[in-house]
Amino acid sequence: MIIGVPKEIKNNENRVALTPAGAKELVKRGHSVFVQHTAGEGSGFSDDQYTEAGAAILPTIEDVYGIAEMIMKVKEPIEPEYKLIKEDQLLFTYFHFASYEPLTKAMVASKSICLAYETVEKTDRSLPLLVPMSEVAGRMAIQKGANYLEKPLGGRGILLGGVPGTLPAKVLILGGGVVGTQAAWMAAGLGADVTIMDVSLPRMRYLADVMPANVKTMMSNEYNIRDMIKDADLIVGAVLIPGAKAPHLITRDMLADMKKGAVLVDVAVDQGGCIETCKPTTHENPTYVIDDVVHYCVANMPGAVPYTSTLALTNATLPYAIQLADKGWKRAAQENFELVPGLNVIHGDIVYKAVADAFNMDYVPVEKYLAD
Repeated sequence: MIIGVPKEIKNNENRVALTPAGAKELVKRGHSVFVQHTAGEGSGFSDDQYTEAGAAILPTIEDVYGIAEMIMKVKEPIEPEYKLIKEDQLLFTYFHFASYEPLTKAMVASKSICLAYETVEKTDRSLPLLVPMSEVAGRMAIQKGANYLEKPLGGRGILLGGVPGTLPAKVLILGGGVVGTQAAWMAAGLGADVTIMDVSLPRMRYLADVMPANVKTMMSNEYNIRDMIKDADLIVGAVLIPGAKAPHLITRDMLADMKKGAVLVDVAVDQGGCIETCKPTTHENPTYVIDDVVHYCVANMPGAVPYTSTLALTNATLPYAIQLADKGWKRAAQENFELVPGLNVIHGDIVYKAVADAFNMDYVPVEKYLAD
């Protein structure tokens, strides 16, 4: 298979979808890998490292899209890329379709095959290609939140862990999944007073068992959220409904009850956000203020630590990429059921129900394309 790795063009996105080590593994199996000039530089990988691994370097993004049968990316294609995508081309990347209708319609119109990292799913319902970036984003949420709690950046001027004789900051985490768990570990390690809210009692029992004493659990419902936000200094939105738009757990009117200079970090922003006042921001302009509450809503948080993120992501994606390259997307999905829910759009049909439902578009069961 001919595999193309374009340079990411989303604002301040420095990750790359394939490391030189990954390129070497694909080339060893007889595949051709074409990498756009400087695609890996943001993550610390030079063109020379790719050529030494057996990949070829192409000068432009048009060249990469033009030659490739499978495109490997990190973030969803953005508008300048729409016209480059060809019919029958396989795109293997994060899409988060349910949060952005124009992207969905563009991919439907392209008649390409869109296999989304974030909805590849194991039999235990875990999301193996979302986990590594969720781990990074969860940890970063606390790092960034602690930073923006500083007074010069608009925050309350509170140190997350406090010092002897002063109380630590109160951190509220909405969601006890991978993002929420990683955020809780980081906040707890810095000495904060942490509360995780979730709707699953088994999950909260697990968290209560493994977390340190400064982490508490609480049932997530509107009454409890309204009560808890009054005292919170930092709130992390860590809610995920796979492939679907995130629900709004903090609504516009709730901001009036929050402390002046409190910080909201919405990690769910690329799925529409679980905070109603959330809108996607960039690393260039990461925050804005509404009702004296600082909002940090960067849609590609792991892009700020591209070396770590690229290695973590490709560790997870490469085994699937090898299957797709060796067998083609159809046979790979027939033989590995984990790939089936990753298929979101095929030849102009939406085959992932949550995406079709998000925009009241027609849904076609994926089995139509996987039947022999």
